[in-house]
Amino acid sequence: MALLTPLFAFLYHLPQVYKWLLKPYYIASLFMSVAFLAVRKTPGICDHLATQREDGNSCDFDWREVEILMFLSAIVMMKNRRAITVEQHVGNIILFSKVANVILFFRLDIRMGLLYLTLCIVFLMTCKPPLYMGPEYIKYFSDKTIDDELDRDGRVTWIVEFFANWSPECQSFASVYADLSLKYNCAGLKFGKVDIGRYGEVSKKYKVSTSPLSKQLPSLVLFQGGKEVMRRPQVDKKGRAVSWSFTEENIIREFNLNELYQKSKKLSKTKEDKVGQSQFPPVPEEEEPEQQGANGQKEETESKKDK
Repeated sequence: MALLTPLFAFLYHLPQVYKWLLKPYYIASLFMSVAFLAVRKTPGICDHLATQREDGNSCDFDWREVEILMFLSAIVMMKNRRAITVEQHVGNIILFSKVANVILFFRLDIRMGLLYLTLCIVFLMTCKPPLYMGPEYIKYFSDKTIDDELDRDGRVTWIVEFFANWSPECQSFASVYADLSLKYNCAGLKFGKVDIGRYGEVSKKYKVSTSPLSKQLPSLVLFQGGKEVMRRPQVDKKGRAVSWSFTEENIIREFNLNELYQKSKKLSKTKEDKVGQSQFPPVPEEEEPEQQGANGQKEETESKKDK
């Protein structure tokens, strides 16, 4: 049953996965992930490889290679238990497949291992995974605009994501955060993002570490009246991030988004009423008929006296 659930989830999202696999990053990653399999199984190439099989068949896996591949499968299954998006599932498979390929190639021939490792480093430095480009209601801050926006209106609640483009976790979380902004954004509740990989001063001021070992990326911070109210993941006294899963359900529950949204909608209505009143000034009241008649009689009497 544990294997069927991710399989059904993969089949359900297959059209979306198909679109991702057509992108250059995933095409190259797919070829690199199956590199050892292709070398070991391709006739004409595998015939010249070393093997520890008793039958001497160099075109099939030996017992040590099977053991490494089984260990890889176990690690991928453990990592994917905490994955929240299909991107993370695919990313985990690609990452650990490359790690296994490095080990297998070095074990087979040190020269092949060095060549594959060099290709992995070049690929990592030159090819980045595609960024989320879907719909969203998110304002992107810089180091010069974030403070002004947070302090502009004390009645507005801000949820700000501190992220870095190089972080796989941030890239996987992008679609989840975009969906939340589409559901909960209003005049009194707004969503923002700031790239602390680019603006180092912002990471220092708001105490979000950009180190991959800190596990603080991404970080979600709730601001009310320009002041921080809460953040996830939390950071302990030693400066280490407490493990936390960035699922949509966890964020809605921890940040009380449903309650915040209901309160923020009232602020939206108040703003709309004020705008409507400013656009349409009150019509002056007409004088009562009796008062007009009295005024008319006074004017006639005064005109007769003048005559």
